[in-house]
Amino acid sequence: MTETATSRKIRVVVAKPGLDGHDRGAKIIARALRDAGMEVIYTGLHQTPEQIVETAIQEDADAVGLSILSGAHMTLVPRIVELLREQDSGDILVTVGGTIPADDIPELKALGVAEVFTPGASTQAIIDFIRGAVLA
Repeated sequence: MTETATSRKIRVVVAKPGLDGHDRGAKIIARALRDAGMEVIYTGLHQTPEQIVETAIQEDADAVGLSILSGAHMTLVPRIVELLREQDSGDILVTVGGTIPADDIPELKALGVAEVFTPGASTQAIIDFIRGAVLA
């Protein structure tokens, strides 16, 4: 298939890994990305890293947006990035949003996370980042 990212909708998997039961933020982001013309696959609550990676691959996702409020980001995110690489899908953009301490952001980026969005990040900033990174 020779279809380019500019001739089709950007596909984003929005996922809530782990035991975090709060998904209002993830749903707001999913709606904003849809309203911006992206195709969004929302996986729902309590997803394992394996489920998220499987969905991203099956859906031919350009990006994965992880929403984490539970504090388990330093366990869950590295596992997701590792699984994507093991499946030769390390080119899928990974972003993280939620209550991520500033001290953890450099380590997450060193692991391969493209961007971390903390509380207060605007939906437009997230849309612009994903669009810019995928279409670059």
